[in-house]
Amino acid sequence: MQPNDLKKTLSSGLLSFPITDFDAQGNFNKKSYIDRLEWLAPFGASALFAAGGTGEFFSLTPQEYPEIIKTAVDTCKGQVPILAGVGGPTRVAAAYAREAEQAGAQGLLLLPHYLTEASQEGLIEHVAEVCKATSLGVVVYNRANCRLTPDSLAKLADRCPNLIGFKDGIGDIELMVSIWRKMGDRFSYLGGLPTAEVYAAAYKALGTPVYSSAVFNFMPQLAMDFYHAVAADNHAEQNRMIDEFFLPYLEIRNRKAGYAVSIVKAGARLVGHDGGPVRAPLTDLTAEECDMLDKLIKKQAK
Repeated sequence: MQPNDLKKTLSSGLLSFPITDFDAQGNFNKKSYIDRLEWLAPFGASALFAAGGTGEFFSLTPQEYPEIIKTAVDTCKGQVPILAGVGGPTRVAAAYAREAEQAGAQGLLLLPHYLTEASQEGLIEHVAEVCKATSLGVVVYNRANCRLTPDSLAKLADRCPNLIGFKDGIGDIELMVSIWRKMGDRFSYLGGLPTAEVYAAAYKALGTPVYSSAVFNFMPQLAMDFYHAVAADNHAEQNRMIDEFFLPYLEIRNRKAGYAVSIVKAGARLVGHDGGPVRAPLTDLTAEECDMLDKLIKKQAK
């Protein structure tokens, strides 16, 4: 897929990040992962991100990574495009970018670099090095240590024709407006805050109508229904789902750091698509919290 074609695809519908399946010992479970992707692919997401944040990219080994990406690509071929998460130190991220392209991924999501703070000049070089390592379209994720300014994005846009997307995981409205006004349609803009549905209507008003849904992992139809309500400006339906599901869901998710991933894996298990435990340093939900989530899920099925 050419970068500009990917840009159009990313601007056209709901996105999601499948969890990465592990067995009881915490090893990659290929069969379960294939089953998950085969279940999710027909629900209508415009693209899926393999080994993204919800897919626990940060805990995957270099040996596991290419198999996970190739499994996703092979399973979803002809159904939905696969973008691969890449990140970590600059040279490592560039190496992952090359591996993902070789595995057949249609694009890349560049996650924040590892640990250290960096100047804007350093961030520009980091993103540019990864873009230079691949012919695939790249989406940069503004989050944590990677906080690019409008001026930095303009410089990157000039240097990197295959940098086609900007995903926001910060929630700074002033920054988003500044980026949108400066860059216009040069990028595809994606909402990437945890449980993005809560922010979806506000981000649509900012010129960012597309977002990634973690809930799609275990309640794909609810996630699609909510996206269509946002697209249609059906505020009554959005508010109903926010009140009945998303706000109670946030109360569970916000109990511990890292639960944005853990709660998704718990939800997948509760609906019959067990993806195994999360890996350290994350922790799984407690039995009490799983029971709370189970009741919330079952309430939506009535």
